Amino acid sequence: MPNFSHRIGFDDAPFAKTHRGDVLIVGAVFTANRLDGLLCGKVRRDGANGTDKIIRLLEASRFLDHLQIILLQGIALAGFNVVDIHRLHQILNLPVLVICRKAPDFGAIRNALLTNVPGGKRKWKLIEKAGPMEKLAGVYVQRAGIDTATAAGVIQQSAIHSSVPEPLRTAHIIARDITASGSRQRV
Repeated sequence: MPNFSHRIGFDDAPFAKTHRGDVLIVGAVFTANRLDGLLCGKVRRDGANGTDKIIRLLEASRFLDHLQIILLQGIALAGFNVVDIHRLHQILNLPVLVICRKAPDFGAIRNALLTNVPGGKRKWKLIEKAGPMEKLAGVYVQRAGIDTATAAGVIQQSAIHSSVPEPLRTAHIIARDITASGSRQRV
């Protein structure tokens, strides 16, 4: 298996149900199992700028030249700001691995997108394009630019303190604590 020791994990900060506007996202950069840096930005709640924001954050960072993989805590940020994982992979030439502790209810997601969210049809197509969730190494994944065996190896290498890789766990903790609202979800 190739060595994927240089990783970044992105997660969004919690926000109130009534919140409209921008939501904080945090990227935790790891070399092996050591935190090396953070990237922070904002994306629009239920918007369409998540993919572009991640690209801009990484292109402007000192970390891009060393990164070997991008990890996402779910395919959407800030509600339904769906990330185009294949475009992210194509533009940055890095594999992308979406990780969820539990299998999402795609029926409910599809219904919400198609009935309640502006641009929902386009966003649902991005989710379909990402493919079905696969159970790997105790979590569920979608992937771009990485095969199943390698993806499982990345998860096993980097999931130290929970079932999710350390960059995602760390991004979650930092995003939660920056907003000081706390998290009710385990990572």
